[in-house]
Amino acid sequence: MFLDESGFMLQPVRRRTWAPRGQTPIQRVWDRHDRWSVISALTLSPNRRRIGFWFDLHDQNIKAPQLMEFLRELRRQTRRKMIVVCDRYSVHRSALKQLLASGCTWLQMEWLPAYAPDLNPVEAVWQHIKHAELANFIPNDKQHLFDVVADSLDAIYFERNLKRCFFDRAELSLE
Repeated sequence: MFLDESGFMLQPVRRRTWAPRGQTPIQRVWDRHDRWSVISALTLSPNRRRIGFWFDLHDQNIKAPQLMEFLRELRRQTRRKMIVVCDRYSVHRSALKQLLASGCTWLQMEWLPAYAPDLNPVEAVWQHIKHAELANFIPNDKQHLFDVVADSLDAIYFERNLKRCFFDRAELSLE
């Protein structure tokens, strides 16, 4: 399983767009700093044929307790031992220590090299959502942002080829 977190703010991610000649597109926003934090995981079946996608949204920054609960819930859903591949973020290290101290035997962590986010296919998920799905999107409020982000993430679950592309972008072969 590959794991990562990201945040989605009420401020739009500005990207190039099309407009009629002479009519510059204008985004009207105000200084809003509310956000949603998302933790997600791409899972691989032992034979590498099935790719799963899991996520959880939080209205505050993700800390060790939220990560531990996410991993426990994933364990309940998959009923398998897990090898989690993630970066060396302090929340990941803290959650691992706490889970192992509590007697967790179903979890093994593998760390990505420092400063190597391109090796994590979940980074491609964030790139896709922020810079393709939600580019130039201006939500009305925090609930509207939640609904659109959740819908975009839900859609990934059913897109087998898209999930494979995330692994391709990280240059990880599934064959």
